[in-house]
Amino acid sequence: MVKNNSVEFSFLPGTVKTGAQSSGFFVGKGEKVRRIVGIDPGLASTGYGIIDVTGNRYRLVSYGVISTDAATPHGERLLAIYSRLVAIIGEFEPQEASMETLYFARNASSAMAVAEARGVITLCFAQHCIPLSEYTPNIIKKSVSGTASANKEVVQDYVRLLLGLEVVPRPDHAADALAAAITHIHASVL
Repeated sequence: MVKNNSVEFSFLPGTVKTGAQSSGFFVGKGEKVRRIVGIDPGLASTGYGIIDVTGNRYRLVSYGVISTDAATPHGERLLAIYSRLVAIIGEFEPQEASMETLYFARNASSAMAVAEARGVITLCFAQHCIPLSEYTPNIIKKSVSGTASANKEVVQDYVRLLLGLEVVPRPDHAADALAAAITHIHASVL
């Protein structure tokens, strides 16, 4: 946990160690590396995942979760998400962003909280002039696994395979954010 203006939030780093996972990512002359940040929005837990891509090669840069405590005042929780996202943008300098759209929820209060977190995230990217693309959950599932009916575990295993990882990234929100980034990569090649 990191304390910032009486707001606590955790940063669970998932930076790739040097070695097999990051090897093989060489940039040829004239090739451009794009850095994409994917976001899985939430008030209690916002996942993020950062991927570099050149041509058809991906490299995991980092992933993690911005967590806020339910006991913290609502506005301070939104500020914590915003502040940590500003720090992530400053540290990793992504050129593009992607985020899962809000899907219909039976619980209106949780849907409203996610919508507010999405608003803060959208504002943050707009202020940093980072184009944000949004994708439905079914588009993300289909883009990553090949089928819109894939369950969460299947999608997360495909994230692991596509990024050449030994294990599925944890927590789930970070893996979901990486799936959003991969979807953006796939969508932007078309």
